[in-house]
Amino acid sequence: MSELVEKIAVCIERGKVNQAASYPQELKGQEGADELAKNALAAGEAPDTILQGCVLGMQRIGEKFSQNKVFVPDLLMAAKAMNAAMAHLKPYFKSGVVKRRGQFVVGTVAGDLHDIGKNLVAMVVEGGGWEVIDLGVDVPTEKFVETVAAHPGCVVGLSALLTTTMVNMEKTVSEIKMKFPSTRILIGGAPVTQAYASKIDADGYSPDPQGAVNLLSQAAA
Repeated sequence: MSELVEKIAVCIERGKVNQAASYPQELKGQEGADELAKNALAAGEAPDTILQGCVLGMQRIGEKFSQNKVFVPDLLMAAKAMNAAMAHLKPYFKSGVVKRRGQFVVGTVAGDLHDIGKNLVAMVVEGGGWEVIDLGVDVPTEKFVETVAAHPGCVVGLSALLTTTMVNMEKTVSEIKMKFPSTRILIGGAPVTQAYASKIDADGYSPDPQGAVNLLSQAAA
């Protein structure tokens, strides 16, 4: 692993956005993810190296989050640092120089307005090198189906926080599978279980964001 990859990974894991940021205290005054990415690209470093650091940093913080060693504010700061670095990679994504690992369509199912869990998953997945298409909350089945049609080969993530809305996952899974049988669908949320995922023929379940990234990695293999 190169020194640059490790430096970017540390900044993202610790939520060090830029040099001006005072958080975390022990990295105060040091370059953050923003400067490291910008200066490395200006010096001719490969964009893939920057992405590698982003992926590693988000993987580390995601694993700590799943182990309850860090909490939502830590994950949000890590995502902020990741976004600062990734902003410098956008031109390379658009030109095709840097390849995404795939497309991930995510949304909270119809009737459910909760988005914190979905947003955390989206941030960690993006940090894992995927293009995220976030449909927001209260997403009708038809919208998921239309989006899958517009993004062939994508993986779909369905979120629900209420037992009264998680039942809508079954309809969405059924409709997507009927029209696009090969589409992989992951589900998650407080009331959701692996048993429920199996019952409605979803392809995977994760209780936390890093688990979703791991499932996506399996889907892309």
